Amino acid sequence: MIDWSQLFPHSDSQRAPDAIGTFVAASVIKLLVVFVGYLVGVALLTLIERKLAAWFQDRRGPNRAGPGGLLQPVADGIKNFMKEETSPAAADTWLFMIAPALAFIPSMLTWAVLPLASPLPTPWGLIDMSVASLPVGFLFTLAISSLGVYGIVLAGWSSNNKYALLGGLRSSAQMISYEIAMGMSTIPILLLAGNVSLSAIVQQQVHMGWNVFSLTIAWFTFLVAAFAETNRLPFDLPEAESELVAGYHTEYSGMKFAMFFIAEYANMATVCGLTAALFFGGWDIPLTSWDNVPPFTILKTVATLLMFVTKTGAFIFVFMWIRWTLPRFRYDQLMALGWSLMLPVALSYILIIATASLGLDALGVSRGPLFSLALFALNVVLLFVLFGWLDRGRLISPSSARVSPNDLARLRARGLGAAHRELVTGREGTR
Repeated sequence: MIDWSQLFPHSDSQRAPDAIGTFVAASVIKLLVVFVGYLVGVALLTLIERKLAAWFQDRRGPNRAGPGGLLQPVADGIKNFMKEETSPAAADTWLFMIAPALAFIPSMLTWAVLPLASPLPTPWGLIDMSVASLPVGFLFTLAISSLGVYGIVLAGWSSNNKYALLGGLRSSAQMISYEIAMGMSTIPILLLAGNVSLSAIVQQQVHMGWNVFSLTIAWFTFLVAAFAETNRLPFDLPEAESELVAGYHTEYSGMKFAMFFIAEYANMATVCGLTAALFFGGWDIPLTSWDNVPPFTILKTVATLLMFVTKTGAFIFVFMWIRWTLPRFRYDQLMALGWSLMLPVALSYILIIATASLGLDALGVSRGPLFSLALFALNVVLLFVLFGWLDRGRLISPSSARVSPNDLARLRARGLGAAHRELVTGREGTR
């Protein structure tokens, strides 16, 4: 594996602490700060989305709880705490109770390995700005994020409600379908980074440029799969109100219902943070190398943390923007998109990037700006080919028409003729 951190060596005074006590104390503090900040941030996201929805729809939104509606999340939390906890008589009680926790916990665990900022210098050494800097952090995110579907499926099954069961089944099929495409879309990143550590992937982007330019189609595939994995519009089929009442959490109330609600926003924030780390340089400040080289300072840590939060917030805005802009997919379109388009595109892209990387290595092009520029030119060509292939006037659906234009014109003429005959017959009958 490539150790990109060796490109920026630390001095002896700025290395990770060796004392186990320092490591434990730092881990506990980071755990508390990240956990509390994450929960508070998720609560504020509910207010932000309602305010953005009101802005998109030209209305005011929440404005009565506190100045400008800032205390609306507090009012919602108190309401959920005070609401009666109901449980269907025929439900599986234990599974019904633990399902919200099984949906909520994986979204929290994934944040543990995200590098939030540059290392923080302390008298005891450099403290890494992730709760757990695992050498297999990328694999950890894929493994843990896939566990959230168990809570949703168990919620649908244990409720003993047909609408909840259908929502759980839809969610399991949807997550399995798009999880494969999401995993495949990140393999080109590993080909460039040569490492599965998220910190190493960030350092690789510092040296080579952001992956969104070198691996544009991989980012596009990842983003679409992320919408489906988080059950957000236009992929919110598991909780389609017009069809399934509320989907897998139809029978839930009180704080158990709130945990599903929090888990949705937590998953969205996690995916946005992962997108920033994998494709947009993580905490790297663009157009400068000041933040990436020793000596590290508190100012660098704060600046890079703000940069990571800004990038994550930008993607959260995109998620909310899409929700209040696009309509919901049909279910057959959803599954066809995942299996008939996303998966072939991801697999083909892996082969193309692997071949291009081997070719550039054989030509003696080192992993740096020139390597990234060559991949960027390749992606521009591939984007024209891909969107030219997609923009053919056909729906991505097994139920879309696959007849020739002449046959379609003949069918339309036959339909118009039948309608005309019925109209004439109706007029004669009225006489």
